[in-house]
Amino acid sequence: MKTFLSLLLCSACSAVGLQAIEPTETIALWPGDVPDEVKGEVGEEAPKPNRPGSKKIIRLGNVSKPTIALFPAPKDKATGAAVVVCPGGGYSILAYDLEGTEVCEWLNSIGVTGILLKYRVPRRKNREKHAAPLQDAQRAMGIVRSKAKAWGIDPKRIGILGFSAGGHLAASTLTNHDTRTYGLVDDVDDFSSRPDFGILIYPAYLVDNETKSKLQPEIHVTKATAPCFFAHAGDDRIPAEGSVQMYLALRREGVKGNELHIYPKGGHGYGLRSSEHPVVTWPARAGDWMKAMGWLKR
Repeated sequence: MKTFLSLLLCSACSAVGLQAIEPTETIALWPGDVPDEVKGEVGEEAPKPNRPGSKKIIRLGNVSKPTIALFPAPKDKATGAAVVVCPGGGYSILAYDLEGTEVCEWLNSIGVTGILLKYRVPRRKNREKHAAPLQDAQRAMGIVRSKAKAWGIDPKRIGILGFSAGGHLAASTLTNHDTRTYGLVDDVDDFSSRPDFGILIYPAYLVDNETKSKLQPEIHVTKATAPCFFAHAGDDRIPAEGSVQMYLALRREGVKGNELHIYPKGGHGYGLRSSEHPVVTWPARAGDWMKAMGWLKR
């Protein structure tokens, strides 16, 4: 599986002009049983075929053994900042290269260590769509902080970045850090699961479907929520109101330093790949924001 996935990554990156990068370390999130898992509920982990006419991406499915993969920033560029990356995929699959490895490569280019979260998909029966992934994200944040010294990162400059469903997961992690949603496992869970900042790119499921004016119950923004950067296209099938409403909620709670970009066109699912629309300039804007906020100081 690892060799097959590596070959797919090389092929996908070549197609979009990127170099395939490999993690220096991969860690299982759970040392024993994965919490609340039902044995045999999902099949064997494997990439799923692309839909006819869709862009070529690695669509990783049936994840039941979640991990984090470390992509350290080059030593000559490293700022000490790190970002946990949450690919999207509707909580059904993970867009593992488009919104994962390619993003870690970009983060490395600006001196940030990328930590790719392979969280559980698809949605588990009789559970909220984000319940299992949130457990994985909370656990991942604790592990990263516990490894900060060994990995050469600042435990006070660890952010989270997510796309689409991964944006919802990032938002849920940002707003649900007071209490773990699983029984504590070991001393790793003594470390805070609160991200120091968030980057939400076309985040999904943030608002109600009817009015698109109310944040969903799991997105409960408070004064303790970290500042966020948002990028969304107005013609996205996922309503940009989600980004707008969370931005406004942060302002109402007095959280300073947020940045919101709503572009007129661009659709959904572009990741970092080029297009004719200015929405794909979001990485430069996000990099400027991180620098302005002081997270990229060396």
